[in-house]
Amino acid sequence: MEEPEMQLKGKKVTDKFTESVYVLANEPSVALYRLQEHVRRSLPELAQHKADMQRWEEQSQGAIYTVEYACSAVKNLVDSSVYFRSVEGLLKQAISIRDHMNATAQGHSPKEPLPPSSA
Repeated sequence: MEEPEMQLKGKKVTDKFTESVYVLANEPSVALYRLQEHVRRSLPELAQHKADMQRWEEQSQGAIYTVEYACSAVKNLVDSSVYFRSVEGLLKQAISIRDHMNATAQGHSPKEPLPPSSA
């Protein structure tokens, strides 16, 4: 009776060994299959996120350009204050010359108070 019992144990051992070899042989395939499943499920969402990020980047670049342009314009205005002061001085000088010419044309001395001008 020992021999059939040995055969039964031998069969169990060989079955377990065969099962282990089968699992080990197929394990990389199962792992790759699971990876493929995961990628197939998550790829559309990832592609959408990528498209959204690219759109946001383009909008951000546009906003950055606008802000840089505005800063440059403000800096140029600040730098041009010298020219505005020069123009102001020239305008004051021109007004003074006009008033002097008006006074001379009306026969008034430039030292006398001038009547209010209509201009």
